[in-house]
Amino acid sequence: MEQQQPPTHQLTLPVLDGIALPALVAGVDEVGRGALFGPVVAAAVILSVEAAPILTKAGVTDSKLLSPERRLLLAEIIRVHALAYQVSYASVWEIDRLNILQASLLAMKRAVLKLKVTPALCLIDGNKRIPGLALPQQTVVQGDRRSLAIAAASILAKVWRDELITRLDAKYPGYNLAANKGYGTPAHRLALQTYGVSRLHRRSFSPCRI
Repeated sequence: MEQQQPPTHQLTLPVLDGIALPALVAGVDEVGRGALFGPVVAAAVILSVEAAPILTKAGVTDSKLLSPERRLLLAEIIRVHALAYQVSYASVWEIDRLNILQASLLAMKRAVLKLKVTPALCLIDGNKRIPGLALPQQTVVQGDRRSLAIAAASILAKVWRDELITRLDAKYPGYNLAANKGYGTPAHRLALQTYGVSRLHRRSFSPCRI
């Protein structure tokens, strides 16, 4: 008999930890915090109650648990069935000026404010609230494994950023960006030693201070 998925993968939309949530809930997540190259990207997604069983059946979960091919497929399903979604980012310059945490929160704020529908509540992945966001918000540790809306946001943000970095690989050859997506693999770190930093490397990150 096929094993059932563990409970941590049973993502929810209208209820979180037994507490009923408003109908218009935005899940918010970011990707690329640990990368050495490129922007940090965030997405905000509002799902209708009707969309929840469709996305659950499709297998929407934390983007880190999915293959690139699966993420692409699910991203298209999310775009079709989401009530509203937006992707935004904070630039490398903003990361170096503000620090990566504040830049990540800024990207999240931008994604929420771009939504065409105003959410009644924002579920923020992690344990840091978005500063200056004039909307109710709740942090959710490991939210991309506990909330369907946050998981959907993680997928959209990951697909958007991966596609961007893959395009930038042609403009900044030598760093193997299409393969490492800007993260600090041994080959990427060696390339930094060989070619130096590009204008889109995060100079505030220690491996880029060369």
